[in-house]
Amino acid sequence: MNQASNKQEETISDDIHINEKKLAERLGIGKSFDVGVRKLPVLGREIQLYYVTGLTDNNYIIELLKELMDLDARGRKTDDVKQAIKNHLTHVQVEETSSMEIAITKMLSGLIFILVEGENEAFIIDVRMYPTRSPEEPDTERVVRGSRDGYTENIIINTALTRRRIRDERLRHEIMQVGVRSKTDICISYVDGIADPSLIKIIKKELSSINIDGITMTDKIVEEYLVKQGTNPFPLVRYTERPDVAATHLLEGHVVIIVDTSPSVIIAPTTLFHHVQHAEEYRQSVAIGTFLRWVRFTGILFSLFILPFWLLMVIQPSLLPSALEYIGPNKTNNIPIFVQIILAELGIELLRMAAIHTPSPLATALGLVAALLIGEIAIEVGLFTSEVILYVALGAIGMFATPSYELGVAMRVVRLILITLVALFKVPGFVVGTMLLILFLVRTKTFNKPYLWPFIPFDPPAIWQIFIRASVPTLRWRPSIVHPQDPIRQSKEPTN
Repeated sequence: MNQASNKQEETISDDIHINEKKLAERLGIGKSFDVGVRKLPVLGREIQLYYVTGLTDNNYIIELLKELMDLDARGRKTDDVKQAIKNHLTHVQVEETSSMEIAITKMLSGLIFILVEGENEAFIIDVRMYPTRSPEEPDTERVVRGSRDGYTENIIINTALTRRRIRDERLRHEIMQVGVRSKTDICISYVDGIADPSLIKIIKKELSSINIDGITMTDKIVEEYLVKQGTNPFPLVRYTERPDVAATHLLEGHVVIIVDTSPSVIIAPTTLFHHVQHAEEYRQSVAIGTFLRWVRFTGILFSLFILPFWLLMVIQPSLLPSALEYIGPNKTNNIPIFVQIILAELGIELLRMAAIHTPSPLATALGLVAALLIGEIAIEVGLFTSEVILYVALGAIGMFATPSYELGVAMRVVRLILITLVALFKVPGFVVGTMLLILFLVRTKTFNKPYLWPFIPFDPPAIWQIFIRASVPTLRWRPSIVHPQDPIRQSKEPTN
């Protein structure tokens, strides 16, 4: 902390050679190949231009150098050399600073700064051009119809993608830097006049209190500082890589946090029901969107409870009505059903991990090996019964249908806990485990917002919009959970 404070207090000297010596030592000029300086005389003064190769657009720098060289070639006399140089910096964004720390930080962010002999201020010019990929549709949030662009690892492109969808002068993109060494750019996006000022204040306070070397894992580290998740497996913020989804939440009163080098943004605050909605529902008609939502809800609940409930029926066949007596394995096995389920669940997880780390051309072969060889042969040799494979596969399909990857993983953990409770305590284990899950979700809060809203506390209009995909013209009010300053989304009176 003392070193950081000393750096902040260090100012630029009017002796350019003192500055040159300090910068060579601090930046490792001559050791780091990507940090460079260009020196040239202008109007009888020496100027030094500092840059980082790979983060800047060389075409801009060349134009600046041409203009400065042309100024010197004219041989005109002036009493204010600094102002003359500033007037010939052909760029729309030129700042001045007397802080050595700010100049270095800006340079390491992709900007350049220019020192002028005899002046104790530096010119900072934004010529950054980060290496990045083009906006592409996110793999985890694909839609049949709709936009195909998605956020990238470039924070400038990400803010532009959001601004393109919300052309409101009240849209705010406030940027700050986090990380003592990484100095990662973080943008807090919100619509002034809609978002709750107290929520914005809390987020800014939490971000400014982060004291760590760097946030190389970007948004996940930011999330852990923001919500203090601990051992809670359920996601307390929502991630999205779609600009249209982020823009929709901004207009509802949410706050979006964009972290440089991350293609996903954080939406806060969110509830459990935010994680089970998908953009595809709003790209279809009201009836189709509602149908898709019901199918998704049914699949999530089915995948969560199908295995624990089936195991309960196997352990206590007396609970089955006569019409469902066929449920359960037809023959006994040397391995207990509970152990088979656990092994199969772990196998699904291993296959999921293997699919992530397997190159795309080999992914199909991996699926064939898993389905034909492992699954079929495991049944043939008596390691698994066919019904175990069936219900584990059904549970896996339901979890993969969950729009939020984080929620899907959390549901798998909860399912394993329920399976264990059923195996140990049978009916009481199933009932008590389910009740404890509901109570845990009721007690969970994110940014002091109830996680099960609008179910608990009960909000009839909001719960209706959860189960029914209402048409956009009928949506008049913004969600009350975000405490919007302007609660009216659209007035009933037509506008001219």
